[in-house]
Amino acid sequence: MKVNSQKVSLSLIMCLLCSILIFSCSKRDANNTGKSKVQIRLTDSPDPDVREVWVDVKDVLINMGDSNWTSVADAHTGEYNLLDLTNGKDTILADAEIPAGKISQIRLLLGDNNYIITNSGDKISLTTPSAQQSGLKVQINQDVTGGQLYRLILDFDAGKSIVKAGNSGKYILKPVIRVISFVPSGGNLKGVVLPDSVRTAIYAINGMDTVASTYTDTLNGNFFFNDIPSGSYSLSYLPEDTSFKATQQNVSVVLGQTAVADTVILKK
Repeated sequence: MKVNSQKVSLSLIMCLLCSILIFSCSKRDANNTGKSKVQIRLTDSPDPDVREVWVDVKDVLINMGDSNWTSVADAHTGEYNLLDLTNGKDTILADAEIPAGKISQIRLLLGDNNYIITNSGDKISLTTPSAQQSGLKVQINQDVTGGQLYRLILDFDAGKSIVKAGNSGKYILKPVIRVISFVPSGGNLKGVVLPDSVRTAIYAINGMDTVASTYTDTLNGNFFFNDIPSGSYSLSYLPEDTSFKATQQNVSVVLGQTAVADTVILKK
C-alpha cells in the first residue's frame, strides 16, 4: 500500500470548559470572581481509512492577552490515540484555574512521538517541528466573565494537517485548527447545610429526574454543583445521621451563573 494513497480525515474536538467557581469561606471573598475553572477535553470522530492516530501531548498553555504564556496546572500530558475518543467519548487534558479576563490564545505543545497506523498495519511517523518549538497556537480572543461558565470547541482537521514532505517519504504534522463555537454552557449551584458535623447528601431534582447529586464537605457544610442545565430544581437533603431531617427547597439555575441556595438547618 502506498502511503500517499491513504486518505487521513478525522476531527479532533477539544472542549474548553471555563467555569467560575465561587467558594463560601469566611477568610475569602464570597464572590471570588477572580478565578475561572478551565477544563480542556479531547475527542474525535471515526475514520475508516486509518486504524490509529497518536498525538504526543507535552504541555497545554494559555495566554490571557499579554506576552506571557502559562502552563495549565495539572495538565494530563501523554500519548493519545485519537481514534479511541469516538462516539461521544472524550478525555480531559487539563483541569485548572485561570484568572478571569480575556483568553487571547491557547497553545498545545507536542512531543516527537506522533504517528499514524494505517489499516495495513504500517506505522508512519509524523514530525512536528513547529509544534515542538513553540506549540500549536489557536486564536481565541474572548472575554471570560466572573461567575460564568463557557465551553470552547476547536476542530482539528487532520486531513489537512498531515502533509507529505516531497519525495522524502516523510510526513509532517502541520495542524489546521479552527474555532467552532464559544458560548456559555450550563450553570452552577452552591449552598450550605448546618450543622457541618452531619454529612449530608444533596439531590438536585428537575421534575421527575435527579439531575445531579453531591455531598457536603466536612469543614463548613458546603456543597457545590458544577455545570448543570439551567432550570428549576427541588433540592432534597438526606443526612447520614437519620435522626436529622431537612425540608426540600426550590431554586432556579440560570445559564452561565452561580445560584446560591438558602442555608439549610438540620433538625432532629
